[in-house]
Amino acid sequence: MKKPLIFAVIALLASFALWATVTYPRIGGGLLHMASGIETRLYGLHRAKIDISDSQMMSWQGGPQDAQETVIMIHGYSSEKTVWMRFASHFTDKYQVLILDLPGHGETAFDPSLKYDTVSQAQRVVEAMDALGIKRAHIVGNSMGGFIAAQLALRHANRVQSAVLVDAAGVVAPQESDMAKMLATGRNPFEIHNRDEFIEFYAMTMSQPPWLPRMILDYMADDYIIRRESLIRIFQDFHNTGLLDKHLSDINVPILILWGERDRLLHISSAAIWQSGIPNAELITYPELGHMPMLEAPRKSAEDVLAFFAKHR
Repeated sequence: MKKPLIFAVIALLASFALWATVTYPRIGGGLLHMASGIETRLYGLHRAKIDISDSQMMSWQGGPQDAQETVIMIHGYSSEKTVWMRFASHFTDKYQVLILDLPGHGETAFDPSLKYDTVSQAQRVVEAMDALGIKRAHIVGNSMGGFIAAQLALRHANRVQSAVLVDAAGVVAPQESDMAKMLATGRNPFEIHNRDEFIEFYAMTMSQPPWLPRMILDYMADDYIIRRESLIRIFQDFHNTGLLDKHLSDINVPILILWGERDRLLHISSAAIWQSGIPNAELITYPELGHMPMLEAPRKSAEDVLAFFAKHR
């Protein structure tokens, strides 16, 4: 083969490799958004903007217009509203459902001038309720979202019909999780620099994750890499929020605690702190699940939450 032809072939292969590197995860992202769009429509959810004092929050909303009760679902740190869609499908026949993208997450923009501590995020949830005319709601939050749900129950009890804390941050764990051990060494598993780091992190988030093709995982990895600096800032604000251990006895709304016993991000030992500290709090644990029971076992976790709501109408 002549040298010019060899160089042409090498250039063509290099161009293809570059195209594949750039385009392949974009295809995965397109498939993810298309699938999510189809599922949410099937579940009776629609995309809507909510204007509050410092942000334009994106959301999914659904359920009967004449529903007597509302459920608000709040995702965890670095996550977004999509983690709730299959769980939410079990509520839209009887409840008005509101699923939020908190500022700095999902489709709601990051603004470096904002505060991202859980008190500030809880206030934004209240503003979203005001904007939509929601007087009281059941609040369901996962991880950081559980911390926010607890802040709402503590600081805005008149707006909270009940709260469900799903593997919630916000108290001192008696035993260290895998994440806590990593943080102690100076490494934050949420700070993703490459796709291999993301795969390691993703394995920590769930014990039984739903199957996703590799191109979608690579898209998610690239998204974490792009957002790394903003996530670092949000993490700093979130982790500088005072913990609630000394305030749990002041929570006087009905509380259900859900926890996956195989949680590697927040140790299962935290569940007992929440339950013993909050008067009359109920606890359900899942031996086979990890940090996101609502995503790993949406039907089972939804059934448990619906049974809890039925007692607190």
